[in-house]
Amino acid sequence: MNMIIYFLQRLLLLVLMAISFISTSTSAQTNSSFTELEASSGGHLGVSAINTANNKIVQYHAEEHFPFQSTFKVMVVSAILKKSMADPQLLQQKVTYKKEDLLSWSPITEKHLTDGMTVSELCAAAIIFSDNAAVNLLINKLESPQAVTAFARSIGDDQFSLEDREGNLNSAPGDLRDTSTPAAMAKSLQKLALGNILGASQQKQLVTWMTDCTTGYARIHAGVPIGWIVADKTGSGDYGITNDIGIIWPPNCPPIVIAIYFIQNKKDALRRDDVIASATKIILSELAQTKQPCCSAHL
Repeated sequence: MNMIIYFLQRLLLLVLMAISFISTSTSAQTNSSFTELEASSGGHLGVSAINTANNKIVQYHAEEHFPFQSTFKVMVVSAILKKSMADPQLLQQKVTYKKEDLLSWSPITEKHLTDGMTVSELCAAAIIFSDNAAVNLLINKLESPQAVTAFARSIGDDQFSLEDREGNLNSAPGDLRDTSTPAAMAKSLQKLALGNILGASQQKQLVTWMTDCTTGYARIHAGVPIGWIVADKTGSGDYGITNDIGIIWPPNCPPIVIAIYFIQNKKDALRRDDVIASATKIILSELAQTKQPCCSAHL
């Protein structure tokens, strides 16, 4: 009897391992599509997507490091929201700053030099408008860029590494400063926006700000069918860096988490929103092949 139980347990383990392999494998056709997109664009592409309906994962160069640029603002704002759970007054604290604190892209903070902004307003500016001065002021509230990295570590992300502030972020290919991997960012975004790292109200606020993001309409948004909800955060920089991380909600379906990173070799290369949109379409096409009616019916 013990031997029978042993063999049944081994069989169950093998079945579970097979299911796990199926859920995390990406088809040869999809890999080929990513390779063709990468070759035609002349850059380097990294993709990680998680279908929360069935835990299917789509990946391409997902474990490689890419400069994250402004996608890191999600981690900063999440760290602030986490801190606010122990300090309910934090988000309403007023922050004043000087003209020297403004950077080349500070569309909201530049309007409030005389009256300042609350921490909540800075969070909204950082996510919705990608305001660079706003996120730097939030980093100051957390004390340092290293504190943001420490927050990432606290949620199980061992790839995220922020070493500087906006205005000085690394964007060079092959440099590990201010980088993460698509796989790590997708997992962290899933935990922050859909998991239990943040309280219900804090999580709802993060998703609301990301849903209101104004900078990504030509990226993940452009790759999904009309009527799907997208909450995202973009990143852009030298070397044609074109990034977007987000959550997609097909109608009446569990969400899909996506992290797409793209970089080129020439420092003055143009950004390629179309590459992000095309990669999104490839991801959704792959997920539609998994016989998950909820996620394929609308494609």
